[in-house]
Amino acid sequence: MANSLIQFRTEEASRIKAINICEKLGIDLQTYMRMCISRLIQENGIPFSMNLNDLSENRAISAMKAASRIAEENGISDMTLDEINAEISEARK
Repeated sequence: MANSLIQFRTEEASRIKAINICEKLGIDLQTYMRMCISRLIQENGIPFSMNLNDLSENRAISAMKAASRIAEENGISDMTLDEINAEISEARK
């Protein structure tokens, strides 16, 4: 399949902001644009939202942070695997 060049104009400030967001997401602007075109075709429309707020609001990460905080408050954050297994065995009796 042949490649083709797509060009468009945008304000410099917008370009810089877009590059900074892409870098925080671990991609470059060109990769993002290719992703957009590919997904646009697959979904036959605008298919997704991808923003940095979604990363900080991840419920699994929040739950792990809460569990770590609770373990620290109760003085059990440095338990070994053997100690954890012993506690579980004791609780099951």
